[in-house]
This record gives sequence, C-alpha cells and structure tokens, in this order.
Amino acid sequence: MVLNYIWIAFFAIAFITGIGKLLFMGDFSVFPVMMNATFDSSKTAFEISLGLTGVLSLWMGIMKIGEAGGMVNILARGLSPLFCKLFPDIPRNHPVIGNIFMNISANMLGLDNAATPLGLKAMEGLQELNPQKDTATNPMIMFLVLNTSGLTIIPVSILVYRAQMGAAQPTDVFLPILLATFASTLTGIIVTSLFQRINLFNRTVILALGGACVVVAGIVWGFSRLDKESMNLWSTTIANILLFSIIILFISAGVRQKINVYDAFIEGAKEGFGTAVRIIPYLVAILVAIGVFRASGAMDVLIDGITGIVKAFGGDADFVGALPTALMKPLSGSGARGMMVDAMETYGADSFVGRLSCIFQGSTDTTFYILAVYFGSVGIRYTRHAVTCGLLADLAGIMAAISVAYLFFN
Repeated sequence: MVLNYIWIAFFAIAFITGIGKLLFMGDFSVFPVMMNATFDSSKTAFEISLGLTGVLSLWMGIMKIGEAGGMVNILARGLSPLFCKLFPDIPRNHPVIGNIFMNISANMLGLDNAATPLGLKAMEGLQELNPQKDTATNPMIMFLVLNTSGLTIIPVSILVYRAQMGAAQPTDVFLPILLATFASTLTGIIVTSLFQRINLFNRTVILALGGACVVVAGIVWGFSRLDKESMNLWSTTIANILLFSIIILFISAGVRQKINVYDAFIEGAKEGFGTAVRIIPYLVAILVAIGVFRASGAMDVLIDGITGIVKAFGGDADFVGALPTALMKPLSGSGARGMMVDAMETYGADSFVGRLSCIFQGSTDTTFYILAVYFGSVGIRYTRHAVTCGLLADLAGIMAAISVAYLFFN
C-alpha cells in the first residue's frame, strides 16, 4: 500500500513539475524528455534484470548448498547463547527459539526465500505465548527489530547489481556494508533493551556484543591509517578472500553432510533464474517512475534543496545524491532498490554517490514492510515501541553508512 502511494506521487509530482516548467519557463521539451525517459527506463530495467540472471543464479546456487549443508543450523547454534539473553520472556527450550534463530541466521546469510517462512513461523509461535492477542509482546518487538535492522553477512543482491552496473570492483562495498549494518543492529538491540529493561550487562552479552564492537573498531582503526588507494585495495582484497572462502566453506559443508552439491547448486540456480525473471515488472515499474521524476526536474529540485540546507549548516553535501535510497528503504525494498540502481545509473557505479547508495541499501531492511507482514500475519494491531525502535535502528544505519562511505571512498 505504501509503495502504491509513493508510485502515484512520483508521477503526480513529475506532471506538476512539468506543467510548471512549461507554463512559467516556456520549456516545451520537458514532456518529450519525460516520455523518452519512460522508454529508456523500461529498457534499462529489462537489461539489468537480464544481466542479473547469471550472477544471481550462481549465488543462489551457492546459498542452496550452504542451506542444505547445515550452515544455517551451525550459525543458529552459534547465536543461541546471545539470543537467549535477548528474549528472556520466552520459556527456556521453547520450540519458537529455534525458529527465531533459524530466521535470523537465514537473514544473515542472505537467504531471503528461507528467512521469510521461518520468520512467519516464529511469529506464530510467539503469538501462542501472547496473552493479549492484538498487542505486540516484548519478544515479538525484539524479533522484529532484529529483522528490520537488516544484519547481513553476505549482501549478495547488492554485489550482483554492482556487477551488472559495471562496477570495476563490485565487492568494494562489502566491508562498508558490514560495518553499517552492524551499527544498525547494535543500536536496535540497545534501544529495544532499554524499552524492555533487558539487562545487557551480563557475561554472555558483553562478550558477544563487546567482542563484535572490538572487531569493528579494529577494522575502522586499521583502515583509517591507510591512504585511500591502499584502503580500497585492501578492502577489495579482503572482501574477495572472505567471499571466496564462504563459497569453499559452503561446498565443504555440503560434502561433509554427503549431499549432492552439484544437484543442490542446480536447484538454487533455478531459483536464481526465476528470481531474476520475477523482478522484471517490479524493476520496470519503479525505474520508470523514478526516470520520469528525474526527467521532470523534480529530483534536481529535491537534491538541490537538501544540498542547500546541508551547506547552510557548513556540512559536506556529497552524500545528498544517495539520500533518496536511504529515505525510501524503510518504506519499500523495491523502491529503495530502484533508487540505488538510479543512483548508479546517474552518477556511476564507482562514484561516491553510487557506492553510498549501495551501502544505504545494505545497512537496514524495509522496516514498515516487515512490521506489516509479520504483525499482520498474526493479527497484531498495537505495535507499542516496535516502530520507534525500528526507525532508530534505521537512523543509526544511515549515519553509519555515511560515515564509513567517507572513510572508505571520499
């Protein structure tokens, strides 16, 4: 529903802007340019979707091997001690704990197709423990915030889009995304814990979150001591080593579990092909709307206005061009994806704005969509502090994304 209003607003604002330029500026070219933008954007959307097929099939195949090889279960067991402390209201050894662990683990590995069913199953289990069926419980809210903060170890789709858009090193945003999404998730946990009065000062939580913070701080400190060229070289090299190691690890896990890794890969690759085909109409719809919005001049008015405000306060406005992706992300995943693609198309995949838009896309998840789907699936009407905590996590992710983008790329 939100995306419906956004989509209509893009066309309405573009039309009003075009009429204004025609009547007050005598610009008779504005509507031909807008119509050409609809054709060009449709062509671009199809070409991007077509180009995604191969790489998306590759990674979906690798992910299927990891899933069949038990990597999701391994990650879930590793998260178990921490998550038991974050969900103190759930009875010990309750079956819903397993569904929560599996959902978060699948999200961290980028297994969206597996994560959503597991998430809905977890919400059903949490609803069974809910004494007020129309009101969100503390465990529900913590679970939702962990989902909306979007912690992802392997941002496959973003790397695939960067490859398709011609980035020289598609993986150069891997570490920045990891840092930004960690900041978002950590903020979400802390804020939600404050609302729910969960004690984070215990040995398990301090070791887990504190250790992660030390690692992240070490990465930031180490890279801040390098010049930009060395930083880019090391970042890309480490990212590629990690990603290739994950491929080897997943295949090894599949062999260890004695599954047919080739058949598992083919099954996942088929899903990747299907996914690439399914996104064509969605990508056409959002890119055409953005293309018309940009061709009318409305996007320039928006960007120039925000740039003027930032500069008036003495700030650097290089990040503003990527800001539409960040503003769209809490509302619509496909809308934010379209904004990311538009930014790379307009400014270049290897530009500061192009890279920052990718970091924005990977730093958080679609807050309102997740809240609507997960709460709606079990009839929750009163969400209590879920929206507040989710949006604060989004804000932390946006600020972290800007910071790490300036550190790595500007």
